[in-house]
Amino acid sequence: MDQENESIKTKKKKGSKFLANNKYFTICVYSIIVIFFAAVIFSLITSWNITWKNIGKALRVLMPFIIGGLIAYVLNPAVTRFYRFFQQKCHIKNVGLCKTLAILISYALVIGIITITLFGVLPQIVSSITDLINFIPTAVQQIYHFFDTIEERFPSIDMDILRKTINDAIPHVISYAKDFATNMIPALYSVSMSIFKWVLNLIIAVIVSIYMLADKRPLINSCKAVVYAFVPIRYIALILEVAAEANRLFSSFIVGKAIDSSIIGIICFFVMTILRLPYTILISVIVGITNMIPYFGPFIGAVPGAIILLFISPVKTVIFIIMIFALQQFDGLILGPKILGNSTGLKPLWIIFAITVGGSIAGVLGMFLGVPTVAFIRYLINRLINHQLRKRDDALPEHLPPLE
Repeated sequence: MDQENESIKTKKKKGSKFLANNKYFTICVYSIIVIFFAAVIFSLITSWNITWKNIGKALRVLMPFIIGGLIAYVLNPAVTRFYRFFQQKCHIKNVGLCKTLAILISYALVIGIITITLFGVLPQIVSSITDLINFIPTAVQQIYHFFDTIEERFPSIDMDILRKTINDAIPHVISYAKDFATNMIPALYSVSMSIFKWVLNLIIAVIVSIYMLADKRPLINSCKAVVYAFVPIRYIALILEVAAEANRLFSSFIVGKAIDSSIIGIICFFVMTILRLPYTILISVIVGITNMIPYFGPFIGAVPGAIILLFISPVKTVIFIIMIFALQQFDGLILGPKILGNSTGLKPLWIIFAITVGGSIAGVLGMFLGVPTVAFIRYLINRLINHQLRKRDDALPEHLPPLE
């Protein structure tokens, strides 16, 4: 009987030309996937211009969702705080009601700030810019008077060349102004269409952000489900911990810096008003916005303000520069640490490095986001180094210098 079974098995083996093997089948599937993605990446790199255009088109299509995600991310801390307030302090047990009230109040505050800016601050800015434009002829006369004064005090200096250069430049400026006025109508049409598209995208982005904030927990759970489904089990805790740290770094820095810059702009306005410096609204808005850039922001914002005041009064310019320096010291030593704390944990050298590299890559936005990005990279490197040190713990000396 056994011999018959063995003969049947032998015949089956001889008759079958292919035997299934799960191990080699899995290897073949992975190989095909790797080759496919390698071919796609190679194709994208070799036709980079077309790839970049397609990326730009995709970003334009997804821009409302990207902006909506950013709005939701920025407003999320405020929504969370209001939610806890209604739930813990007001003792509202209905979760949906707490969430709705928190979202409504957060958006009401933002809309209120924007409304005050548009109807209170923006007219003042427009008025200041108009005054500056009207002041240009007076400034030109002051420059000529300055040259005349220098020529009277220093007869050996020949000012005719400089005057000739200015006189030659004036017709070009007038011609440029005429061309600009001629092309004003097409430019206004183009700008109007761009503004309409941006307003439409902004409305869609606000709606998207509201849905994101309302469905925040399901979205987070969906992301966690993707991690649990595709990431190896031993790396799941690490991925979630790293994602939580990235969220903490970016959220605390962006929100904290926005509050800090708003306070600095308001203080700048009141101090300039007390010192009776002109164009307080315009210069304070510039200082507040540029203060979002760490370290260099106040000084970057001081440059246009100093140039504006220089045409009016050199003494007021000096007073303004001293005020900005004192304001920067107050922000760096008192206000910034109180609001931001040690949110990034970066030393000044690394902050300067982040601002320089981020600015060269993505301009002003890179200068702002470079700091939390470098802080996150530093966090990942420190985790990797600590992991390697723990693996070699027995072969290393007892006291190691701390990681900076």
